[in-house]
Amino acid sequence: MDIDPRRLRVLLAIARTGGVLAAADELGITASAVSQQLNKLEEETGHALVVRTPKGSVLTPAGLAVAEAGEEIERALSVARARIEGGAKIAGVVRVGGFTSFVRTVVIPRLPEWRTQYPQLQIRIVEDDFPALMRLLRQRQLDAVVVELDSTTAAQRSLSAGMTEEPLLDEPWKLVVPSGALLTTENIDLARLPLPWLGVEPTAANAAVLGRLRQSTGAQMDTAHQYQETLTALALVAAGEGIAIVPTLALSGVSHDGVDVLDVPGLGTRRIVLRRFDRRRSASMPVDTVARLLRESAAAFDTRSAS
Repeated sequence: MDIDPRRLRVLLAIARTGGVLAAADELGITASAVSQQLNKLEEETGHALVVRTPKGSVLTPAGLAVAEAGEEIERALSVARARIEGGAKIAGVVRVGGFTSFVRTVVIPRLPEWRTQYPQLQIRIVEDDFPALMRLLRQRQLDAVVVELDSTTAAQRSLSAGMTEEPLLDEPWKLVVPSGALLTTENIDLARLPLPWLGVEPTAANAAVLGRLRQSTGAQMDTAHQYQETLTALALVAAGEGIAIVPTLALSGVSHDGVDVLDVPGLGTRRIVLRRFDRRRSASMPVDTVARLLRESAAAFDTRSAS
């Protein structure tokens, strides 16, 4: 397989931005040029690398393999660049906002490694809910934020002028019910479950899922209580107070005592994205370095959860 490595940056841009147009904007070239380079790369590999869907461009298994190779080359070039520049260090303070489960599961475990890798780079974490994170980003009090969206309704959200959005992770929503509450887990009718739904803070992504299910089923789907943290939801479910929709990431590393966690068709997925301003900067800049670290950490978690 004879690949022109210069084409790999096009595939990486598509993977990181989620589409040909966005990749063209990221690279500063035309969409036609992106498509041409992608077509040539597919001819060189002999495989389809990207599938175009109504929600954007998604990499095929072959595309993921080639993109991973591209990332390895990108990392090697970054190391080489630093050596050529006399051991130049990434230095500065980067303020990153995020929601609880992502910060706890994906970011915090990697902080010691990142601190060792970039001793002059200070990553400051701010944990908050969606409205607060977006407000702080718009006020430039944060350099980047990681937020959650229901992937089905994500396209309905608009971005502020100059703001960019980069997908980090898609993961399935789970149905959490009291242990043994359902006699069968086959052909579950989401509109006719034996317990009420637990209410969730209105700006949370799983609140959008409930709204979507109400529209698709035409059912009332009344809610009981209202929670903010997943641990509270699990405690309420275990106590028999209701059922909840919870993302996979939030269930990592917490007790599932007293609850059953179910995969149910129709729940959809949660999309985790990175939002920031002024992404067109040198790859050696601190914010871009942190964005890359977040992408890699999210990808590593996705690989672990799939295995």
